[in-house]
Amino acid sequence: MIKRLHIRNYAIIEHLDIDFAKGLTIITGETGAGKSILLGALGLIMGDRADTKSLYNQEEKCVIEGIFDLNGQDLSEFFAENDLDNETEVVVRRELTPSGKSRAFVNDSPVTLKVLQDLSAELIDLHQQFDTLDIHNLSFQLRMIDALAGNKERLLQYRNVYKEFSTNQRRLDELLRRNEQSTKEMDFIQFQLEEFNKAELVAGELEILEEEHTRLTHAEDIKRTLGLAFDALTENEQSIVGQMQSLGNALISIGKYAPKLAEYSDRFANMIFELREMSNEFEKVAEHTEYDPERIQEVQQRLDLIYRLLKKHTVVAVEDLLAIQANLEQQLAGFADLGNEIGALREKISAQQEQLYRWADELGDRRQAVIPDYEQKVVDMLTQLAMPYAQLKIETKKLEALSPTGLDEVQFMFAANRGSRLQQIKDVASGGELSRLALVTKSLVASSIPLPTLVFDEIDTGISGDVALKMGNILRQLSNEHQVVTITHSPQVASKADRHYFVFKVDKPDRTVTNVRLLSNEDRIRAIAVMLSQSPPSDSALENAKELLGL
Repeated sequence: MIKRLHIRNYAIIEHLDIDFAKGLTIITGETGAGKSILLGALGLIMGDRADTKSLYNQEEKCVIEGIFDLNGQDLSEFFAENDLDNETEVVVRRELTPSGKSRAFVNDSPVTLKVLQDLSAELIDLHQQFDTLDIHNLSFQLRMIDALAGNKERLLQYRNVYKEFSTNQRRLDELLRRNEQSTKEMDFIQFQLEEFNKAELVAGELEILEEEHTRLTHAEDIKRTLGLAFDALTENEQSIVGQMQSLGNALISIGKYAPKLAEYSDRFANMIFELREMSNEFEKVAEHTEYDPERIQEVQQRLDLIYRLLKKHTVVAVEDLLAIQANLEQQLAGFADLGNEIGALREKISAQQEQLYRWADELGDRRQAVIPDYEQKVVDMLTQLAMPYAQLKIETKKLEALSPTGLDEVQFMFAANRGSRLQQIKDVASGGELSRLALVTKSLVASSIPLPTLVFDEIDTGISGDVALKMGNILRQLSNEHQVVTITHSPQVASKADRHYFVFKVDKPDRTVTNVRLLSNEDRIRAIAVMLSQSPPSDSALENAKELLGL
């Protein structure tokens, strides 16, 4: 429940503090005195949008602060999800600066407007006349039926699975889209891999092939030149080795005359040995070197394939091509993993869908079970509120697909007068009729909906007399289980208050401001008497006010 509302620098309110208590709080005052401004301020801490036009003084910031007592209400999950301190007393504050910047706080922690809206949905039900009322809203109509059916825990269980089901559906759609887009890409990758697989590339082979190709294409030159070198070194009559052998023998013969010459002789002998060995190598290579046009063609084709792949993939080495091949294989494996994920996700979605349909049918059965009794109770209470011919029919329709609330669409069909055709509430109910219908429907489900505070703004519009008195009795009864705050112009409704605030204007030298005061019993008599007649009230009005108050 709300304990206190602090307002500073908002609309025509300079500074205001209102303390609330359990039971029924009534707020009255002349038209234009600022009663609805109070609800506007309350709306700000409930997450409504605001602008700088709301500032009383354009040079100072506007501050709205509400203090709520959560005793008996468990919002620990909400506070944990939003990383907020979980206290039994919650302070909600909204600030609006002259520059237009808006800030919101819960227990002094900054929060978004969405958090304020979610929190206020757990704390306050605000019914404002002439707005798009909750009772028009099909989702709120369904919520009332679910409250009567005791579907809270079942619906929570359903929604948790539905949330995961919807997330999986979106994931599946994304995977299918990616899979469809990747089909062409996968075909291209497979084509490239086939090309690599056929190539059977080996690291380092490019250099070996280029060397072999050069040797094969110059085989005749190599054979001829090496043959000539072999012949010149060792085979002809004037061979180089033969001549050097003769010269070496001469060097040996003179070695005895000079010790230094012996060293030269050894070195010369080594040279002769090296030349002879080289000649033998030349002979072997020349013998094994043959011009092979078929092998040249094979090597050239292999080189052409490698050169083409290098150019196609803009790399310079076979090792780079092998890295690309490995990457393509990894990508193709990724596509296979995508297919596995799609298959697993489809199985999970199917199982969740089967479970959700079963739970949705159970929710629907429980809703159908409470509707007839609820319809009758609404009609009976409307009869007490001078609507003897009112009819309410709650139509249910099965949805084609699962929704966050199951498979049911609920719509309240209403007729206020005898012979009238049942239509949607927004199309048939007048302001006064809608006020009575809203009060009746909400009062019947209030004990089933965990809202500690109900706020009604001029819900008694369009009614008076005995009907207003009965409406006051309903509000009074409702306040036994909930904190109820009502803005009213009806003296009959006002007479039922546990606490009565009066909103009035004060004229200052520079401007007019709104103020509020808590009425004593004597003040209440006069205020209700004025509502019954005029200001100042007549003696009969004062007596009538006392009678309404039971004094």
